[in-house]
Amino acid sequence: MKGETLAGFREIEHTADWELKVWAPDPPSLLEQAARGMYNLQGVRPKSGPRLERRYKMAYQELETLLVDFLAELLYLLEIERLAFDRFELSLSEDTLEAVLSGVPIESLAKEIKAVTYHGLEVRRTDCGFEANVVFDV
Repeated sequence: MKGETLAGFREIEHTADWELKVWAPDPPSLLEQAARGMYNLQGVRPKSGPRLERRYKMAYQELETLLVDFLAELLYLLEIERLAFDRFELSLSEDTLEAVLSGVPIESLAKEIKAVTYHGLEVRRTDCGFEANVVFDV
């Protein structure tokens, strides 16, 4: 990944949906970058105010499923509770994600994502860590 930082995200041109390339040194950081990229695509604008925290555990069998489930949970919290997170404490065991998320209510979002898809999803190990392309249904 010549010319790219150790962790990050960028939008990939896609015909109908939105696609995001995500990379990071380890799986927890990959989840965080995917979340940040998803919020960026939506144009999330946070409100000023008290920070809120959410904690949860999520079982998984493979990283692709975990990535989709994690982002789907964040979409749910965005839609139902109007919360977006910018601090992520994520730890993975062999089959469980433990997450402590900290964020604020949102003022608005420019565009809505309907769902995270499995279309072409594969978490790949690279010389620098991990990367994936995630497609969102809009």
